Amino acid sequence: MAWFYLVTAGVLEVVWAFAMKQSDGFTRPWPTVIMAVTMVGSVALLALAMRDLPLGTAYTIWTGIGAVGAFVIGIVVLGEQASAARLVAAALIVSGLVMMKLSSSH
Repeated sequence: MAWFYLVTAGVLEVVWAFAMKQSDGFTRPWPTVIMAVTMVGSVALLALAMRDLPLGTAYTIWTGIGAVGAFVIGIVVLGEQASAARLVAAALIVSGLVMMKLSSSH
């Protein structure tokens, strides 16, 4: 169950990052509310996952899901640049996440 909590927390991190961008500096109420709610949910689920997973594994995977997810949303939804260097960087992050998962004893 810890891994489910952790992946869900990572997805919520992507949601709150996107909502933060959409809030336009907290000037738009609904994106701001969505950001705050998903931020709290993300951290709460991370805390639940950390009951069973090591800190280093849980935090690294949580931030990695958030970073790569926000990167993908930026390209797909917001039309941000998808240069070869940025794609390689994202692939390296994903490979690090896979290695972290495979090396975890849980």
